[in-house]
Amino acid sequence: MGEIYLTRAGRKRLIDELEELQKKKSIIQDEIARARELGDLRENAEYHAAKETLANLMHRIVELDFKITCSKIIEEQNIDPNKIFIGVTVKIEDENGDNYEYIIVDSEEADPAKNRISVQSPLAQGLLGHETGDVVIVELPMGKTKFKILEIFR
Repeated sequence: MGEIYLTRAGRKRLIDELEELQKKKSIIQDEIARARELGDLRENAEYHAAKETLANLMHRIVELDFKITCSKIIEEQNIDPNKIFIGVTVKIEDENGDNYEYIIVDSEEADPAKNRISVQSPLAQGLLGHETGDVVIVELPMGKTKFKILEIFR
């Protein structure tokens, strides 16, 4: 995994989550210490649950730390404003004349309910590098679909 492109707000959310998880880490470590005091750990469900929770939490902490360290802020990149890249909002029209507007973001910031699609999604992959006015055929899970790019903006 190389560079990760995030918006300023997306990077801040990751930092906030990391700080919150680091606080929880010490609480879980205290729970593990208390469970150890209860004696026989082989039959101590509380101890095993806390250890599993800590392992999952540590995995996410490492993942967040890596993403924050490798992230580049989209707004600070010198990206051609006439082409579709991560960080742009694109308005497209399908072959039925229906219009859609999407913001192309990193998978960490994707939220389809808010029209924020991952740059790794099939739709975004099919649109990347194209310009306003281009007609592209995108391979979607439901089959090939033709889209006209109506507008690109930041």
